[in-house]
Amino acid sequence: MPNGRTTLSKFLIEQQHRRPEADTDLTALLNDVQTACKYIASAISRGALKGQLGGTAQGNVQKELDILANEIFLESCALGGQLAGLLSEEMEDVYPVPSEARRGRFLLAFDPLDGSSNIDVNVSVGSIFSILKAPEGVAAAGAQDFLQPGVRQVAAGYAIYGPVAMIVLTMGDGVHGFTLDREIGAYILTHPNLRIPEDTREFAINTSNARFWEPPVRRYVEECVAGRSGPREADFTMRWIASMVAEVHRILMRGGLFMYPRDTKDPDRAGRFRLIYEANPMSMIVEQAGGAASSGYQRILDVQPEELHQRIPVILGSRNEVLRLERYHVEHAEGKDQPFESPLFNTRSLYMQPG
Repeated sequence: MPNGRTTLSKFLIEQQHRRPEADTDLTALLNDVQTACKYIASAISRGALKGQLGGTAQGNVQKELDILANEIFLESCALGGQLAGLLSEEMEDVYPVPSEARRGRFLLAFDPLDGSSNIDVNVSVGSIFSILKAPEGVAAAGAQDFLQPGVRQVAAGYAIYGPVAMIVLTMGDGVHGFTLDREIGAYILTHPNLRIPEDTREFAINTSNARFWEPPVRRYVEECVAGRSGPREADFTMRWIASMVAEVHRILMRGGLFMYPRDTKDPDRAGRFRLIYEANPMSMIVEQAGGAASSGYQRILDVQPEELHQRIPVILGSRNEVLRLERYHVEHAEGKDQPFESPLFNTRSLYMQPG
């Protein structure tokens, strides 16, 4: 390559050659995924698609760009001959590979446009994808075939569409970032072997939900907000973008913690993010980069899905902070926690008003 630069396509071929059993179908599928991400990056950069449609997907209002991104994924990946089925946030049921197309050994689950509510204010959005193996002998995948724990993923990644467009990818042996060079239309390896620091002093959570948090999460945030005068004896910084892709990308670049924990705001919802095509791929990426990902109660990648669009609480990022939050959940369940009293969460505070 010119100047010794490695494109994503070349990287995939090199990875294939390094593996004992080369899988050309996986390489071809990932190339189809990167093609879809290029088209979506182009559509977003034009900024010409606005407004809302009347339909909804999983309780969220669908915008025109969400639907376009979903169609791009289907058109780019469904006919390549590597898939037995596709699952998208934008569709209730599994999308079958057309009967006229050759069917393959993999399953693709994806969120075509994460954080789309941020498009109108020009905040980074992204796409998330997960690749699983179809069960042996399955030619046309159904819902049951996608109900696999995250540890069975063979590859996962996301595309981020911001000031620059990137794809961050793992195939189970580290995490690598590729930046789109629009002049040549190729993703270039710019961030090899990404690693998340084990410790951090930065966390991200939506504090507008503070009154609904469970005690372990409230304890953790109160301790962080107390800073040097509190039990952590260190000052913390809080961030909140409201885009999972953007939050995880920041953690990969400099460390941090991202939380959308279980709360009591909507008792019928176990969490905010979908397990199969949001939490699982992001958890695989974070773990492969040295971080950790938990529901607060268990490792996300070990959770056995029961429904296609199952939701789950998410706590991920720098390993030691995730483990601390898991410990707080255990201590609360056992009645051993000693809540820290913070004036910021008492009456006449930033988060609570006098009755």
